[in-house]
Order: sequence, then structure tokens, then C-alpha cells
Amino acid sequence: MKILLTGANGQLGRCVQDVFADSDHTLIALDRQSLNIADEQAVNTLVDEHRPHVILNAAAYTAVDKAESEQEQARQINVDGPANLAKAAARQNALIIHISTDYVFDGRKTTPYVETDPTNPQGVYGQTKLDGEQQVTQHNPKHVILRTAWVFSEYGNNFVKTMLRLAKERDSLGVVADQMGCPTYAGDIAKACRRVVERYDADTAHYDIYHYGGDIALSWCDFARAIFTQGVEQGVLSQSPQVKAITTAEYPTPAQRPAYSVLSSDKFERDYGVAASDWRGILPALCRTI
Repeated sequence: MKILLTGANGQLGRCVQDVFADSDHTLIALDRQSLNIADEQAVNTLVDEHRPHVILNAAAYTAVDKAESEQEQARQINVDGPANLAKAAARQNALIIHISTDYVFDGRKTTPYVETDPTNPQGVYGQTKLDGEQQVTQHNPKHVILRTAWVFSEYGNNFVKTMLRLAKERDSLGVVADQMGCPTYAGDIAKACRRVVERYDADTAHYDIYHYGGDIALSWCDFARAIFTQGVEQGVLSQSPQVKAITTAEYPTPAQRPAYSVLSSDKFERDYGVAASDWRGILPALCRTI
């Protein structure tokens, strides 16, 4: 199959290229310089040229705090872009796989979010991602939307890399302890996308919204401690810094974060046979390579 990938230089985009490297599928990887997904004419031209069987949209405006002041830019990439891609895919009778986020929820639950839970974004980023989902479902019935959370990998900027860097610079640091989530390795999301493509190729795909996240939930503070423990064990850090648990109120940000955004991956596992991301399993090797 021919797959058109957007956001090729992002964390997920890089992992998608790794995961499909040994497949028989043809991957057309496009970064933001190659394609501005907010430009409808550019999208149509490229899609008409390549005629993909699948469009995998890993492009997104992900600067959560900046989105509060750059609302138009966030809307162009997170709403107009998915709409353009979904329409173009529909004209080719192609599947669109679209990546979304836990930020579509308000974080007021205390048990893992399932796909039927009411959405209620608390900021511009979350709202634009929800609006983008709605554009995809509206314009192309052949869609798989994957909501994920707390993404990290060997590529780009992410929490794991930031914590390891800070650990080398400081003896102690404060990390938010009253936000709960499920860390998710981007390589596992890429494998989940490959499974969707394979099922689509076999004509056994399910079209729906899914959650795909880490298998063990914890706070940012506990995630940082897990990273430091592995950093020391893998010889990346000489010692672990002292970690002080702080509250969200002590670390104010322009955008409000959901206090609880744990995602249940059960539905995706039932329909596609892919277990939740084993982030603890990948962390040791990842710490050695970062």
C-alpha cells in the first residue's frame, strides 16, 4: 500500500518511518516544508499526484501554552489541516489515520478515559484538536483517530530528554505531582498505526475513535523519578537529583492542563490486538541512546 505521512520530522513521524522501514508498503514522508497541510490546494495537488491508499496525519500544532496566544496558527494546523487531508483522502477513497490527544478532556475523572466519555477541552490546543477530530469524522467515514498522551521518544523534544538534561545540570528540581497521565512511547504509537494499515490492507479495519496510551499511569513527578532511576542504572547519570513534588498552582502555565488524563487502551486492543504502550520496558534502552 502507498501511505502518505505528514509531520515526518516530528517524534511520531520519525518513529513511523522507522517502523515502516522493513515493510512492503511505500511510505511518502512529508515534513512541513514539503507540505503545509493548512493549504488546501497544496494538499489536493500532492494527494492527486501520489494517490495514496492511506493518509497518516502526524502533523500538529503542539505548543500547548503558545496556542493560547497563537490561536489562528493552532487552528490552521489542527483544524483546517485535518479537514483538508480528510477531504482529499475521501476523494481517493483512502483511509485517514489521525493523531489526537488527551487534552480533549477536562481531567475531572478519576478513572481512565474511554472513547465515549464526554469531551470538554480546557484550552485552545485541546479545543483545536477536538475540532480537528470532528472535521476528520465529518469529511471521511474511513477514519481511525488515535488519541494519545505524554508522548516521548529518542527524537525531538520531550519530557524524558528534558529531565535527563536537567538532571545533569541541577542537584534538585521540582516536578508537578498533581497531574496524572500515561506516558506513551512514540515507537509504540507508530506500531499501532502500522497495525491499522495492515488491517486496512486485509480489509479488516475498524473505523472509529480510539485511545492508545501507556499501560501504567502516574504523575509527572513519579515519571521523572522513574527516568532518573533508569538514568543512573544505565550509566547516563552519575546520581539522581533530589525531586521535590510540587503542585500545578506552584508551576503556573498559560494553558490549563487536565489534572487526570489517563487513557484506557482497551478498545484499541480489542479491535486491533495491540496492547497499551509498555513505556517502562523501553525506558532503559531509551535512556542509553538519548
